[in-house]
Amino acid sequence: MNRNLWLSVAMLVAGLARAEVQPHPLFTEGCVLQRDVAAPVWGKAKGGEKVTVEFRGQTLTATADADGNWKVCLARMEAGGPFKMVIRGENTITLTNVCVGEVWVCSGQSNMGFTMERASNAAAALPASADPQLRLFKVPMVTADTPQYSVNAAWAVSAPEAVKGFTAVGYFFGRDLRQALGVPVGLIMTAWGGSYAEAWTDRATLERVLPAAFTRHQDSISEKAIANYQKTLQNVKKARDNFKTTVAKAKAEGKKAPSLPRVPDDPRTTKNRPSVLFNAMLAPLQPFAIRGAIWYQGESNAGRAKEYQTLFPAMITNWRQTWGLGDFPFFFVQIAPYNGQPPEIREAQLIAWQKTPNTAMAVITDHGDAADIHPTNKEPVGQRLALAARALTYGEKIEYSGPVFKQMRINGDKAVLSFEHLGGGLVAKDGALKGFTVAGADKKHVAATAEIKGDTVIVSAAGVQAPVAVRYGWANVPDINLFNKAGLPATPFRTDSE
Repeated sequence: MNRNLWLSVAMLVAGLARAEVQPHPLFTEGCVLQRDVAAPVWGKAKGGEKVTVEFRGQTLTATADADGNWKVCLARMEAGGPFKMVIRGENTITLTNVCVGEVWVCSGQSNMGFTMERASNAAAALPASADPQLRLFKVPMVTADTPQYSVNAAWAVSAPEAVKGFTAVGYFFGRDLRQALGVPVGLIMTAWGGSYAEAWTDRATLERVLPAAFTRHQDSISEKAIANYQKTLQNVKKARDNFKTTVAKAKAEGKKAPSLPRVPDDPRTTKNRPSVLFNAMLAPLQPFAIRGAIWYQGESNAGRAKEYQTLFPAMITNWRQTWGLGDFPFFFVQIAPYNGQPPEIREAQLIAWQKTPNTAMAVITDHGDAADIHPTNKEPVGQRLALAARALTYGEKIEYSGPVFKQMRINGDKAVLSFEHLGGGLVAKDGALKGFTVAGADKKHVAATAEIKGDTVIVSAAGVQAPVAVRYGWANVPDINLFNKAGLPATPFRTDSE
């Protein structure tokens, strides 16, 4: 075949490929569409091509625009399935396993990305994970400098092989919703370990609320910064090359073996450049109809906790605005106790919850690991997020939060604290209350005695005659035990601000 003929054939094949209707990857076998809302279905075709979507008695037609984009919007539907969906253009695509139910996005950093095969109860949970009406969609970890159209992913039906590489927190959340609601549930995992919240926020929002994100990035790619990065990289590579020898030497000397040095991110291509995860791992999902999102992130922003008080709510608002679904439910996990995580980041999350509508915070102070930023017991985390959804989104009359500080009044040398989310009453788990400190006018906090009186906690300390502030669990790894009778722990807090 001569070159000109080969080029002609190639162009013809490419033209035919472009003429074929292709739904977005969110509309593949096994997908779950959100019930009770108008659900968009979209994809690509040849410019000007007529596309028809048939589903559950609805027949909708659209014409692809000049760029080949088409979209229809299915009317509200009740839960059920599986059903057949037919998409017709110059070709026909038939999906036979489409369900309608509840769809949730599962996002954040490594503790959301933590997979089921690593969970502490994987041996028991994975064999029990087969559920034809629980569906999973895992977004690849990629970055982009501009918002993208698509992702290289497809739906899978919940079964041990599919679940083991899926988010453990998300799986347990979805499993509990399936049990509580009895309808199909779709989970979309889009998470990346070590990621900053600013990477998950679009450019326009960052320019408005956190322009420092761009300044920091520019500083990180300056000539001097890149030279330092390359020097560090060389040292790390050398250490990794010698790692086996280093470990052997430590063992021979009876010392603890060091961890394998982590290869640093290239600041020019890092996942933490402003907006790059929003562009590549979130924008392609929009405007897929969802019920809400669950989020486990903050560890990477802990060094700038004050900034996170503004950034995190702005990110939530950004997602809601770009999705176009109003203030959809957004439930998140408070950072677990760990030696490297300060109390200020938990406070930032508490503030975000209190100031942002239709949110909730799962407190897991009883399921951390002082020596491991990735505690392996993920089931309680997913369960507590599911409690929030069941109570706030689906209207169950259940408690979803542990006690939350409401107000303080001073009675002589005692501080009297009242709380919301009593959950049937306050309790001290496994002994006397602990974890409280109190300060007088000198603002020096000392260990305090605390006891439950009805729906209040009375805090005092010898030598503090006129309390002005109380703190609870104000430590990287707090030793605390205030719960409610619903079995949920109180969030750490402080009544002062510095």
